[in-house]
Amino acid sequence: MPSSIPRFAAVSAVVAAALAAGLLASSASAAEDSATGTRVHDIQGTTRVSPLVGKQVTGVTGIVTGVRTYGSRGFWIQDPEADANPATSEGLFVFTSSVPTVAVGDAVSLNGTVTEYVPGGLNSGNQSLTQLSKPTVTVLSKGNAVPAPVTISGWSVPDAYAPEGDPAAGGSINGLTIDPETYALDYYESLEGSNVRIDSSRVVGATDPYAELWVTVKPWENDNRRGGTVYGSYESQNTGRLQIQSLTPLAQQPFPKANVGDRLTGTTEGPLDFNQFGGYTLTARTLGTVQDNGLERESTDRQHKNELAVATYNVENLDPSDPQEKFDALAKAVVDNLASPDILALEEIQDNNGAKNDGTVAADATVKKFTDAITAAGGPAYEWRSVDPQNNKDGGEPGGNIRQVFLFNPERVSFTDRAGADATTTPTAVTGGKGRAALTLSPGRIDPANTAWDSSRKPLAGEFAFRGRTVFVIANHFGSKGGDEGLTSHHQPPNRSSEAKRLLQAQAVNAFVKDIVAIEKQADVLVVGDINDFEFSGTTQALTDGGALYPAVKSLPRAERYSYVYQGNSQVLDQILTSPGVHHFEYDSVHINAEFADQDSDHDPQVLRFRP
Repeated sequence: MPSSIPRFAAVSAVVAAALAAGLLASSASAAEDSATGTRVHDIQGTTRVSPLVGKQVTGVTGIVTGVRTYGSRGFWIQDPEADANPATSEGLFVFTSSVPTVAVGDAVSLNGTVTEYVPGGLNSGNQSLTQLSKPTVTVLSKGNAVPAPVTISGWSVPDAYAPEGDPAAGGSINGLTIDPETYALDYYESLEGSNVRIDSSRVVGATDPYAELWVTVKPWENDNRRGGTVYGSYESQNTGRLQIQSLTPLAQQPFPKANVGDRLTGTTEGPLDFNQFGGYTLTARTLGTVQDNGLERESTDRQHKNELAVATYNVENLDPSDPQEKFDALAKAVVDNLASPDILALEEIQDNNGAKNDGTVAADATVKKFTDAITAAGGPAYEWRSVDPQNNKDGGEPGGNIRQVFLFNPERVSFTDRAGADATTTPTAVTGGKGRAALTLSPGRIDPANTAWDSSRKPLAGEFAFRGRTVFVIANHFGSKGGDEGLTSHHQPPNRSSEAKRLLQAQAVNAFVKDIVAIEKQADVLVVGDINDFEFSGTTQALTDGGALYPAVKSLPRAERYSYVYQGNSQVLDQILTSPGVHHFEYDSVHINAEFADQDSDHDPQVLRFRP
């Protein structure tokens, strides 16, 4: 779930905007009020917003505990003489904008303005980071001992995630008094900017392209056999997750590569930061060593002669300009890990020139390059069907024109072609009689003029035949979670605005399935694809309304229900749902990407085998 915002954007404009907008208003303007001899815990206060925000402060003293020379440049200080209140942090980030001239162990005295920086901007819903801006720095002495770190452990982090937001403040927790002994987010907030450490911990989010990984300090928390932490409910957050970054620039020391289930051994120590992409982050001055746990990619069972294997796979913006190595790796996975399924629904197939925004919508070159790679890998000579979208009308990367595509093995299954479909004006519908349903167009798009599909992929329906039995497959790529607030939002629970569109999309697909089942009660219907939502979500509930569909991932043990890893949470985004006519099946979420630092896609494919 990528963001369009650069990971290391400059912060000064956001800070200025925050103060100008009065979102985090102070009781007096900086020009009118100041505080002399202020202590760090006075600045941090007992809520998430400093009681001194907007004020000039002088004589703030502390020991430098970390220096960041890239991205949001600055350094952290900590007051070695803590107060008696566990809610007030003794650490503080000092934003310099240029490369700091101080070093770890320097004792400093600071003058500056207390600000609240909101990573991601005021509309992101993120909590703010209390910091000192436009500082004047005086180094008092060098080589001092860094204040002893607070050890974050499974026993120190509370099990409850966050307090309920204040209704009078729009559901915000910003004004609530921090309670670090009761809530995990409050515990982390009470350590904002402080020197912290973790001991050896299990990796639950693989190293990503931005040189960060996720660990858990609670190895027992919703763990699974492959080392991840499973996200199974809005009401049961995984409180032990913590993001890890390094303060050492990559040019000086490469960040370690880790997969889910590996261990970050030894001591990892440094200031506790808060950023846009994951919230509370241990910015390591001292980074532990990765211990490889030997995680292997899974392979599903091959279907029996009279079993139909149907799979779905998001291939992450595949287009002909991608390296041949990506095509070959994806193809090898189809053959070796997915056992060459009879029907494969692909998501994020881009047009023939990818992100070049010149009006091209055809994707035959993309699909040919992929199917040729599958054949070269020893797989079947797949045929394919799809409907080209309108240019730049289905969301995704501008110019890319992603769409769903059916691949099928003609030696095992046939496609029932009924021509006439187009991108918007001629939808497919359900027809038939005497207990036999059929599609008016195959392949065809479902209700493409429905506003639910604005700037989103339209469902692709196809009619297949296997051993004399009709099978309907509906390939989907629902709207993304873009715009949703993160789990560490100052709104609790966070606002999930993207759900509204997916709910309407699910209702449209559900209605189409009901049309099929109304004519043919025992019809074999599979709704597959990147649903972009959890098996417990309102989206999935809408898809299953009236018993029209069953989310097959629920046939797996709870610990095995995931297809994507995001911020250390192993979670469901990709699904296959079955109509009541699909009586017996085997389901497999084939884990080959999401848990690994080296990925061919960010999603794991899903496979279902059954006897129509």
